[in-house]
Amino acid sequence: MSRRGWVLFALMGVLWGIPYLMIKVAVEDVSVPMIVFTRTALGAVVLLPLALRAGQFGVVRRHWRPLLVFTAVEILGPWALLSDAENRLTSSMTGLLIAAVPIVGVVLARLTGDGERLGPVRWAGLLVGLAGVVVLAGPHLGGGSAWAIGEVMLVALGYSIAPMIAIRRMRDLPSLQLAAFSLAIAALVYTGPAAATWPESMPSGRVLAALIGLGLVCTALAFIVFFELIREVGTSRGMVFTYVNPAVAVVAGVVLLGEPLTGTIIASFALILGGSVLATAHRSSPAPTSAAPTQDATVEPKTAAESNTAAEPSAAVEPSAAVEPSAAVEPSAAVEPSAAVEPSAAAEPDAAVEPKENSAC
Repeated sequence: MSRRGWVLFALMGVLWGIPYLMIKVAVEDVSVPMIVFTRTALGAVVLLPLALRAGQFGVVRRHWRPLLVFTAVEILGPWALLSDAENRLTSSMTGLLIAAVPIVGVVLARLTGDGERLGPVRWAGLLVGLAGVVVLAGPHLGGGSAWAIGEVMLVALGYSIAPMIAIRRMRDLPSLQLAAFSLAIAALVYTGPAAATWPESMPSGRVLAALIGLGLVCTALAFIVFFELIREVGTSRGMVFTYVNPAVAVVAGVVLLGEPLTGTIIASFALILGGSVLATAHRSSPAPTSAAPTQDATVEPKTAAESNTAAEPSAAVEPSAAVEPSAAVEPSAAVEPSAAVEPSAAAEPDAAVEPKENSAC
């Protein structure tokens, strides 16, 4: 990997690893609709002009139905659920739970008939990852924490479904257009709820900084960096950063917010991350069909560097961002991206790839 590739890789690990920290700060003073509206509106303000300049409106119009569904499962639902969950969960715990997106993606791909047959190693990865989720969530299953954990698991589900929609229904929709129009749609949907829950007094400086950071840094800038990373190193290598996001989320929460670093956090981190790596490992033989990952993350099936044309890559998911994300994205990763997005992750359409994360936060 080139020096530029490593720089972009490190940036993505941070940009889609810190949304959980910023959400945790933002929920101190503002409502969930306000958080989602601010994040999507700021992201759309930056990305939509770029998408409009690039054109491709006919492709967007042809795919308006799957675009709406994608926006709902990658941004509208996940980013609100994620923000609400962090009223009761630490940012580090939330980031670790979202790290289970690759495992959820593998299960969904298997249930829907996509991807490879699971061998012993991948089954072991699923079980190890599930054990990590149980270790992390088990002590918190009483009271409001159980509801919050359920919300995060729904986010993981959305970050896993969104990339599949992008790959199956919007393969020819460029990823920039997918990310920009999804954010714009989400901002429009949350305009009313945000206005109804507008804070009575000006939020504190740190909350305003968190809101601006979510929209401009963790969403708009993150998508731009993500597209450049995929062009530089390709999709498969570029998506490895999704395994770095949980570590960044934990470190940010512990160092900047003083969240506890317990033995449970460390053990669950090792189990979930190890399980995700094993569960998404590929056999040498290709699978019959292809599926895609997310988090607050965007799916970028093919880049100009990987083809003989300079065309914009097709189909995207944040995690999550997208869009968190994911993913990313969670993209997926997506977008919190998605992702997101927290956005939700990505896959090559010409190669069989199992879902990974996340999401774009």
